[in-house]
Amino acid sequence: MLGLKSATSPRWLETAASHLDLLLIDHAHCEKKAASTAMNLIFAYVEHVELVRALSEIVVEELDHFRQVLDMLAARRIAFRRLRPSRYGERLAALVRKGEPARGVDRLLIAGLIEARSCERFGLLRKYLPDAELAAFYGSLFEAEARHHGTYVRLARLLAPPDVVERRLEELAAREAEIIALADDPPRMHS
Repeated sequence: MLGLKSATSPRWLETAASHLDLLLIDHAHCEKKAASTAMNLIFAYVEHVELVRALSEIVVEELDHFRQVLDMLAARRIAFRRLRPSRYGERLAALVRKGEPARGVDRLLIAGLIEARSCERFGLLRKYLPDAELAAFYGSLFEAEARHHGTYVRLARLLAPPDVVERRLEELAAREAEIIALADDPPRMHS
């Protein structure tokens, strides 16, 4: 369903669970970036009304997730603060081709792969974390991430033929697997 070419290592899960404060702070930043990415795509592809409508829904949902993570941080008395981001997003962004429609297809597919990785990790966290409230929280976000992944892939097909999109998704998913293996320390949602 998600098209990922690698599974998250048990080491990431153990390390992330032992640094929940950092993971939650990073998660808040990820939700904020996800909303920003969708908004930037709206500005870039404003002439595609179907794309704009779908992305506007993602923006709203990602901002709601951002608020929910901020609430979770506040309830746990963890201060939201700047963190050095992982290099995952930067490395994926470097794969974006120049020129349209290839650039748009890549931007949408990379956003979809990031959502797929989030979905996979939220699924792991909901099963692994002993903290029932936090496990339920990640479970509640799981379906949205899967839906966002599917939406981004569907929207890429508005810019290029389905077979072209599928081939590029395979290529980018293989590269994403290589990039996610370059773990950052301390752990991040995408490291």
